[in-house]
Amino acid sequence: MASEQMVSTDIQVGSSITPLSIVRYWGPVGLYAGLIFFGSSISTPPEAISSLIKEISDKVLHLSEYALFGALIYRASRHGSGPWMAQHAVLAAVAGSALYGVSDETHQWFVPLREADVLDVVADTVGGIVGAWGWRWIERHAYRD
Repeated sequence: MASEQMVSTDIQVGSSITPLSIVRYWGPVGLYAGLIFFGSSISTPPEAISSLIKEISDKVLHLSEYALFGALIYRASRHGSGPWMAQHAVLAAVAGSALYGVSDETHQWFVPLREADVLDVVADTVGGIVGAWGWRWIERHAYRD
């Protein structure tokens, strides 16, 4: 197998796709996307979250939330997809995070007492970049021989 398709001899990427590998890698992406959607559906967040937003910029929270999302999408693209997607996993994670951020803000536009914010999409996209590159860095450095 070409060196581009392997992080090390222990971790294959873009190998054969099975129903189990789809669930293993894409299941967490779907669950986390559902969690984001659920959180966006709440008109007034619980007091613990409201106080956290007051202490920390909501943009930092968006960045953190989508960093995890970007890492999950990168992981799924790298290990739970075909060879082409595995080679373009960072791009897939960034695009997926950005597009889901746009859909999330569009969704919030229709939720009472919520509003859509373009800067939230920017924070979501930056978070996706941080998460994807971070997970890529971890894989490349944690599995060195």
